[in-house]
Amino acid sequence: MTPKHEKQEFVTVLVRDPRTQKEDSWHSYIDYEIFIHTNSMCFTRKTSCVRRRFREFVWLRQRLQSNAVLIQLPELPSKTPFFNMNNPHHVDHRRQGLQEFLEKILQDALLLSDSRLHLFLQTQLSPEDMEACVSGQTKYSVADAIHKFASLNRRFPIEDEERKKGKNDADSDSESSSSGLGPSDDSISCGCKASPASEES
Repeated sequence: MTPKHEKQEFVTVLVRDPRTQKEDSWHSYIDYEIFIHTNSMCFTRKTSCVRRRFREFVWLRQRLQSNAVLIQLPELPSKTPFFNMNNPHHVDHRRQGLQEFLEKILQDALLLSDSRLHLFLQTQLSPEDMEACVSGQTKYSVADAIHKFASLNRRFPIEDEERKKGKNDADSDSESSSSGLGPSDDSISCGCKASPASEES
């Protein structure tokens, strides 16, 4: 019953593995893997992994700020016209800035209560779909979206034990095609596999 016997909550976030993605024949962009590991009751899943691009971080910050006007949100790394996605230093500097942004966000209890943050970190929904989900315009809830995304991707060993108990129910739910939660274009490529030891380039 003493405080030292209580389990201390933690949230670990890593922004890593920048990859160049082709948008069309003329345009490319870089996205980053966001890995979450936590024991916090605030999170639906205790481990998750998604890929997000810079403009989605910009959207997240704008939405969080509009819902928490009294909080001074941390800044994102500045968007400079001199950013070169072929320059490893530029890419890593942005990656570090995005990680620091998320680390600060996740320390604020009020921001942690925003469903958009959880959808951003634990699903591959687009900003438009996240807004629709949060405003109740979808057939699925925030928790449904997070569980569905997890079922479409490789599960983490830590979560396997939790899932074994209700595996049959979870599997039958995850096979439903009418939920509107099919993988988005870039969710398929994020299996959170340990990528080959390649230098960030």
